Amino acid sequence: MAFNPISPPAPRRTSQEEATESAPVCVLSFNSSDPSGASGLSADISTISSVGGHALPITCGTYVRDTARIHEHFSLDDEAVTEQARIVLEDITVTAIKVGFAGSPANLAAIAAISSDYPHIPIISYMPDLSWWEDDKQDQYLDAFKELVLPQTSVLVGNHNTLWRWLLPDWEQSRSPTARDIAMAAEVLEVPYVLVTGIPLPDQFVDNVLTTAQTVLGNSKYELFDTTFTGAGDTLSAAITALLATGNDLGVATLEALEYLDHSLDAGFRPGMGHYLPDRLFWAQPTEDEESEAEPEEGEEDDEIDDEPEMKPIEGFVIPSHDTKH
Repeated sequence: MAFNPISPPAPRRTSQEEATESAPVCVLSFNSSDPSGASGLSADISTISSVGGHALPITCGTYVRDTARIHEHFSLDDEAVTEQARIVLEDITVTAIKVGFAGSPANLAAIAAISSDYPHIPIISYMPDLSWWEDDKQDQYLDAFKELVLPQTSVLVGNHNTLWRWLLPDWEQSRSPTARDIAMAAEVLEVPYVLVTGIPLPDQFVDNVLTTAQTVLGNSKYELFDTTFTGAGDTLSAAITALLATGNDLGVATLEALEYLDHSLDAGFRPGMGHYLPDRLFWAQPTEDEESEAEPEEGEEDDEIDDEPEMKPIEGFVIPSHDTKH
């Protein structure tokens, strides 16, 4: 009679191994520093952290800006961008990459060269509005992005008007291009998925459509806010990147990222004299009920106020469910 061998006891896991298994996923972001905190790396770091990732910010340059407008941009040289990224990638396992504003064609070439060495990592590219930039610099940058970065991009994110003017400059039809029209132009440049935001709808609504050249995969409609925001696009694209990195499918990641952005805008604030900014840590702010509970009731004795408060565990942020139909 044969007996199955007795299995040796499983080795005990160290606290370091357990911590590694529960650690947040790491998301690399190529973007520019923004001293106003509105967009760029500021938006990426806070957003990626908020949705459960660990941000690895690669600085491509810096804006000179306030909350109202961009005054100037200074790019780092491509060698500095390359060294930052390669050192991190050789040390840390990265599960997704976001490409924001890199500042120069040379930096885009550096990003493309780095990304080609890591073809298994999905790239989410965000194209911001560059109308503040000189026309010749803008044209050179957009052409380089088309040639170098888009062929490696998994998902392209951008405002309807921005993507239209960039990818369909010769559009002559009386109607505006649809999200699928833009996706068909992107497919020629080897981009499989496009998220087109801010598509105008009647009654002060906008549509956000995730699509391929062949079919619309989903959409989410939101009412326009009465105020002007800066940093929404970087927030949305960083959220999608982090949610994909945590293992969500693209449709789920997109809808949850849009819901996260909507909450961030709803809680938006105005730190200066310019535009409003998304509050990407809206979930950490006390609710009205929590604030009222924190206020002592009238006539409450001092010794009751000074009692040591009951300690409760801090709960992590969970993206709320939604009822969006698509």
